[in-house]
Formats: sequence, structure tokens, C-alpha cells
Amino acid sequence: MDDFNQIIETISLAMGAAWGSGINLYATLLVLGLLGATDNMVLPQSLEILTNPLVIGAAGLMYIVEFVADKIPGVDTGWDTLHTFVRIPAGVLLAAGAVGDVNPAVAVAAGILGGGLSASTHAAKSGTRLLINTSPEPVSNWTASVLEDVAVITGVWAALVHPWVFLVILILFILLLIWFLPRLWGAIKKFFAFLGRIFGMKNKHKDLKLDSSGDSITEEENEKHKH
Repeated sequence: MDDFNQIIETISLAMGAAWGSGINLYATLLVLGLLGATDNMVLPQSLEILTNPLVIGAAGLMYIVEFVADKIPGVDTGWDTLHTFVRIPAGVLLAAGAVGDVNPAVAVAAGILGGGLSASTHAAKSGTRLLINTSPEPVSNWTASVLEDVAVITGVWAALVHPWVFLVILILFILLLIWFLPRLWGAIKKFFAFLGRIFGMKNKHKDLKLDSSGDSITEEENEKHKH
């Protein structure tokens, strides 16, 4: 039974770290590092580096930077875009590191699953924030950002302290993502199609104004003048 509980705790740590990385990597690193450094959690040897004061300090500094950037509409989308190349690889490494040196095949499998989970949570976060940024008021943006931070900190803590509870919630979350992501993608496509129509109408209106002022003559009209 103890071995089974150990497996559950390892899976919870691996998936919890990957899940949190896709939303807020630095908050995830900070929670893992602080819990390990204060002996509230025994991290696998491959993740013990996170308890180093230098790593905790760097994670804390970057968390503050993200905390500010994430509250500014437009800047948050740019930040999310750049972190596509940071959060997902970090999720792979954290998930693989969480299983330790038990078996290389297990570590690779954990990394694959962790990368997929990080990519999914990152896509859900960045896509949702992109749509929220279409709202002119900043309150919804701030609210979403704060809720994300609270969710990550609480979720990673739960993955370490209450692995069974976290895994049940994670399964429900994944089922929700399967339903939500296609609809989110559809909404984003509609938004960009709407922008395309707006800019298309503006360009057409501009061409008409140039025509009426005599500053622009189309090739068809030029041929008519020749005849």
C-alpha cells in the first residue's frame, strides 16, 4: 500500500508541476522551492536544485515581473507568446524530474505527458486572455490574472499535500479542457475574421476616397480613357 501511495504522490507531483508551469511557471517553481527548502515537502533528488536560495530568488524575481506584466492588457499576450518557448519545455523537465532516476523510460513518458499538459494549460490561458483583452476595461484582465495566480499556488500545494484530491480534480480539469479548447479556438478564429473584415472595409473605403479625388485611377478606367 505504501508503494502505491508513493506512486500516486509521484504522479501528482509530476502532473501538478507540469499543469502549473503552463499557467505560471515562476509561481510553480517558487512554491516547489519554498516547500522543499522549509522541509514541508521532500522533493526528488533531481528537483532538489529548486530549493537553492539562488533559484528561489530568481523564481521570486521573475514571478514579480510576470505579476506586473500579466495585469497590463496587450503586454500579457506578448508575455504569453514569448513564454510558449519557456513554459512547455519547463513542464517537460519538471514532470520528468519528478519521477526521479527510477527508470529512463518512465522519465521520458512523464516528460511527454507533462509537456502535453503544459501545452494545454498554456493554450487555454493565453487564448482566454487574448479574448479578454478585447474588452476595453482592465478589471476583467486583473481578475483573470489574480485568479490564475491563486489557482496555481493552491493547485501545486494540493498536488504535494493532497495528491488524491488533486488528481481527481485534474482529471475533471482535463475533461473540461477537451470540451473548452475547440470552442476557444473557434472564438479566436471568429475574432480575427472580424478584424479582417474591419480592416478590409477600411482599405476599400480608402480606395474609394482616392478614386473620387482623382488621385488614383484604376487600370480599367485608364483603358477606357485611351479609347
